[in-house]
Amino acid sequence: MILAPKWKDHLMSDFTSLPCPSRLVFALIAVSLAQPFGFALGGVIDLSNAVLVIPQQRGALQRKAVEVLQQEVQRRTGIHLPTTHEWPADGRPAIAIALQSQQQEIGGPLLAELSAPMSLRAEGFLLSARRTPRPAVIVLGCDPRGVWYGVGRLLRKARLTEGSITVPDDIDVTTAPRYPLRGHQLGYRPKTNAYDAWSPAQYDQYIRELALFGANSIEIVPPRTDDDPSSPHMQVPPREMMIRLSEIIDSYGMDVWIWYPNMGDDYVTEDAIRQELNERAEIFRSLKRIDHILVPGGDPGDLHPDVLFPWLARMAAKLAEYHPQAKLWVSPQATQPTRAWLASFYAHVNQKPNWLGGIAFAPWVKTPLPELRRIVAAEIPLRRYPDITHNVACQYPVRDWDLAFALTLHRECYNPRPRAIKAVHNAFDEYACGAITYSEGINDDVNKFIWSDQDWDPSTPVIDTLRDYARLLIASDYADEIAQGLMAAEANWEGPLAANDQVGTTLEQWCALDSRLPARARNNYRFQMGLLRACYDAYIQRRLLHETCCENAALDELRRAPQLGAVAALDRAEAALERAEKESVAPELKQRCTQLADALFASIGSQLTVVKHGAKDRSRGAFMDGIDEPLNNKVWLLAQFERVRQASTEQQRLDLISQIVNRTNPGPGGFYDDMGSFSSLKRIVNDLPWAQDPGTLRSARVAFGYQIGQSEDDRVPLAWKNHACTLYETPLQLRYEHLDPAASYHVRVTYTGRIGDVLRLTADDQYEVHGLIKTRVPPIREFPVPREATNDGQLLLTWTCGEGQRGCQVAEIWLIKD
Repeated sequence: MILAPKWKDHLMSDFTSLPCPSRLVFALIAVSLAQPFGFALGGVIDLSNAVLVIPQQRGALQRKAVEVLQQEVQRRTGIHLPTTHEWPADGRPAIAIALQSQQQEIGGPLLAELSAPMSLRAEGFLLSARRTPRPAVIVLGCDPRGVWYGVGRLLRKARLTEGSITVPDDIDVTTAPRYPLRGHQLGYRPKTNAYDAWSPAQYDQYIRELALFGANSIEIVPPRTDDDPSSPHMQVPPREMMIRLSEIIDSYGMDVWIWYPNMGDDYVTEDAIRQELNERAEIFRSLKRIDHILVPGGDPGDLHPDVLFPWLARMAAKLAEYHPQAKLWVSPQATQPTRAWLASFYAHVNQKPNWLGGIAFAPWVKTPLPELRRIVAAEIPLRRYPDITHNVACQYPVRDWDLAFALTLHRECYNPRPRAIKAVHNAFDEYACGAITYSEGINDDVNKFIWSDQDWDPSTPVIDTLRDYARLLIASDYADEIAQGLMAAEANWEGPLAANDQVGTTLEQWCALDSRLPARARNNYRFQMGLLRACYDAYIQRRLLHETCCENAALDELRRAPQLGAVAALDRAEAALERAEKESVAPELKQRCTQLADALFASIGSQLTVVKHGAKDRSRGAFMDGIDEPLNNKVWLLAQFERVRQASTEQQRLDLISQIVNRTNPGPGGFYDDMGSFSSLKRIVNDLPWAQDPGTLRSARVAFGYQIGQSEDDRVPLAWKNHACTLYETPLQLRYEHLDPAASYHVRVTYTGRIGDVLRLTADDQYEVHGLIKTRVPPIREFPVPREATNDGQLLLTWTCGEGQRGCQVAEIWLIKD
């Protein structure tokens, strides 16, 4: 029996006139009759019994879209969706998938009565759910990619559970991407924190999922980069995997990009050039598809533009022998770019060589993107190459990150940053044709999907992307709860960790999900990454609070040294510090983190420790190695205690203890600032709003000394491990007010960090405090401040670096009243 829609509507119109018991019976009968035929109940359309209506003539990508829809649905529901070329006569629900030009071919009154405008643009699609004259979903693509993305959107919005397929009955969208380039780099090399452990099948699934969320390009890497040639995790040799990846990417109708740095020693002599060209020819000949190649100007492979561009012309000619339509792109990257280097680079670019596909705005590019767009000829495309994978020492560092997280989670932890990624994307999206993101592994998984959705439509709310992500890729029934959990993980990183009460709430939310989700979802690596971060963050917060209390107790004991005696005070202070290890804090959280880390290594090769999981090094995703990193000054204090014990007299010992206790004390009328701390950032003058300059090319950032270890060099105060920092020639400026106009002052400065080798310091932009000097050795320097700079009760200190340097870093500053 087929229930015609009119008959159903008539029954439902009389429903409210029935007595309550009869209403219940009627409702149960209606549900049992309606569901097999796909009637919409409660705002959804049931497609569990649907058929796929497809045209007879279909291209490779159309066929792939249908196959992937069938496979992904069956994997989640156990339901196989059969195909047909005609609308089923029995009235069963249907999913029609076709090109816009094939609309009439698959026919039917449903398609003839489409209400949405059919002005589809390239890669665009229409996705519409209908209740009448039969339950149906329609996917029409402008082109084959449009069909694919329409199917992807359908999978994202569908609720797929065991034995059931439903979609919201209000789906009605006509959309096309804002930007033509939308992709991600997936480098198969040891430096990554998981990719090198993946099989071709794992890559295939991951690329498929990225494509379902709108990506149309994948960037791969050659066998020779700034990395080891192989790793113990590799299941396939690098060159063979490169070939396989090209085939996989092509199978999804996506563009194949290669990030190809210049790793040779000589690009001038003819013999060396021929050797480099022969190596590339082997790669070009082997790959099924190459659309574009990005060659960085440096970092790695620094070449002067006068050498780089003639070499690229030779490389382009060799590429054209095998892939005639492929283009070369280049980025103005250099480790220490001078004005002359950049001027030469842009002069070569604006000659518009015929092999040039465009310019990439990449990490460590000195020129801000709006300025780059102004400099480069308008007809030359700009592509973004955003670093979405790192937390510190990177293009877009985490804003307001607590030092405790920087020391433990480090550069490449699981880092969902949905709101930050959207803000970074939308700050400059109009200056480029899109992006291929820079990734070093699976840790930035969420960020990839956020960025793809923003490249498709920058107005997309991140919560919508996260719900789709959770619905399709983790657990359909818990989409909102998981999405909110990922938003909460980002909030864990906002502001001082000790005062962030969000961390405990985030843990409770993820633990509640862990107790409710079915086993398949709990074992899903994406869920486990979120749960691990929630447990880890809470563990670090509890350790921070405990270890801070232990340090304060130790300092209190040192202050009693004149009464207790120096050695007794040291003994008591050491005992207070040792409580941090003897009194275990939240061991169950640490144990859970360890279990999840092992599970993630087993499932996706995520290398969260160096020894146990084989990570390349501590900074490459091995954040579990930092889970017990000291979060107070214990290491430095114990080193100072050794010095005190070696003193020959009691008075010397007491004097050294006083220096420890008063290390940051600037004296009466003075000022002390730990320039990596939240409270001291208010002194910075040139501090643009973060949303206007998330890469801090024109303002200051907090940087971290992320090289971790218990070496002699690491026995330093925590204040030396973060810094106020500016990049390149942007000055670092601090302002002091309410000074004593009649007094003299001097400054004591701590210069530590990765950059800022050569610095100059001036007062009020006219008085030299010190000229260009080599910093770091020794790290602490003292200089008088000219009286002319402070006699108005104010002081502006400005640090600048030498031309071609990477910037300024200041860890601590004391302004001391003489």
